[in-house]
Amino acid sequence: MTHWDELIIVIAIGVLVTVIGFGASRWRRADLNHIEEWGLAGRSFGTIVTWFLLGGDLYTAYTFVAVPGVVFAVGAYGLFALPYTILIYPLVFLTMPRLWQVSRNKGYVTGSDYVKDRFNSRFFALLIALTGLVATMPYIALQIFGIKLVLANIGISPEVALIVAFGVLALFTYVSGLRAPALIAVVKDGLIWLVVIVAIIYIPYKLGGFGNVFHKVEQVAAAAPKAKAKSDVLQPSLFNAYSSIALGSALALFLYPHSLTGVFSASGQRVIKRNASFLPAYSFLLGLIGLFGFMAIAAGIKPSKEFGNNSAIADLFQNMFPSWFTGVAFAAIAVGALVPAAVMSIAAANLFSRNIWREYVHPAMSRKEEATVSKVVSLLVKVGALAFVLALPTTDIINYQTAGGVWMINALPALVVALYVKRLHLGAMVVGWAGGMALGTYALFQEKFATSLHDFGFGGKIYIGFAAIAVNLIIVAVGSLIAAMVGRASTNNLDDADYHPLPGDAQRTGSVPPLTPTLPQGLA
Repeated sequence: MTHWDELIIVIAIGVLVTVIGFGASRWRRADLNHIEEWGLAGRSFGTIVTWFLLGGDLYTAYTFVAVPGVVFAVGAYGLFALPYTILIYPLVFLTMPRLWQVSRNKGYVTGSDYVKDRFNSRFFALLIALTGLVATMPYIALQIFGIKLVLANIGISPEVALIVAFGVLALFTYVSGLRAPALIAVVKDGLIWLVVIVAIIYIPYKLGGFGNVFHKVEQVAAAAPKAKAKSDVLQPSLFNAYSSIALGSALALFLYPHSLTGVFSASGQRVIKRNASFLPAYSFLLGLIGLFGFMAIAAGIKPSKEFGNNSAIADLFQNMFPSWFTGVAFAAIAVGALVPAAVMSIAAANLFSRNIWREYVHPAMSRKEEATVSKVVSLLVKVGALAFVLALPTTDIINYQTAGGVWMINALPALVVALYVKRLHLGAMVVGWAGGMALGTYALFQEKFATSLHDFGFGGKIYIGFAAIAVNLIIVAVGSLIAAMVGRASTNNLDDADYHPLPGDAQRTGSVPPLTPTLPQGLA
């Protein structure tokens, strides 16, 4: 059955968003045939725009669909997303201003640009670029799945939903570049905050208050078999899984190409520092959204067979709200998926254009050609994301993001550790990356991509990405130490000055003092 009133509201808001997306090409007019303008908006965004962009970039359909879905499915374990979005911001405050500065000084558009110069290796830069591309595909797929879920819940066929989501996203991304999701993020955030604040008051009121909600959750958990209990209290058997996936996800989040794109588009270091201070407001929002999973349990929601636990929040809204507000809520979820999907496709396209096509196919291409390649690839990336939606299990789509993190976390030594530790041996970095990627991919296949947890024989299941980065870092540390002991030169192709503001920029950007960690003798 098609809910026409909901559909009309979603279409109306969708048209508004589309107009804003196309109109964004005229905002802060610049030559969008230059990749720095199309893909980074000329590095011009201030604190407010960056806050909306990063919020729209990081708090995605993962937040609005997958998190309440996994809370509905397994209870308190699903709230691991809350501590990980709290853990990440101190790390961002410490590291990202330094990476922004060297990227601005040297004209880097992608993280792989930095890796290429830092290690004087096109090959290692290619490995990091491929890591970003592969890890981003399931993340974009999650966004498309979120849009598909909303439209299908309204009553549109899933096939039509996919075509609509793909077409709108592809067109305004191609035309307006990063300016489009930056402007749309303002609308998206307004809708999301409105819906969440209303829902967090109205739904518990209808269910008899928060006390009654959690009482019903405990009743359901007590009546269910132990293996399927959905308790609001984390079970001791899940402590290792919960802590490892929270920490591992935090370490991976700002390594994603789309996260770095949001950082690189900022106008200065102070903008990044302010956002690292202000963005935890979204973590508060995420905590409220996670509670919807418990509310769906208390409301006795029975998810559809097609979407399973992923449809918990959509079914909850459909049952609790009048149809007109359900339409607003569904529009908020759909726009909340469009914004990050646009940034992700731009970031992935920039990686391909800069670090694959230019480096290995057409080194002499002009700026216009480079931007054109990025625009075209931004369309093709979405096709790859659709393949993930069609090919991989969709029981709990949160695994799309956590699986991507298993791969992406292996860029940590190249993109973060290398900012501070000067003497890292290229061979050790490559072998560490290969070891982490091999272990992570093998474990994911062992789990058939149905979960990102695996039992490595150390006290139950843990996050695969956490094990992968542990192996990676051990290899890098031991390999670099051995190389130093036998007199093999480490690779550091950048000077200290490259990490500091250019003359006249210090006041505008704020300077970041170098961090000198204590290292074993031979590495310092």
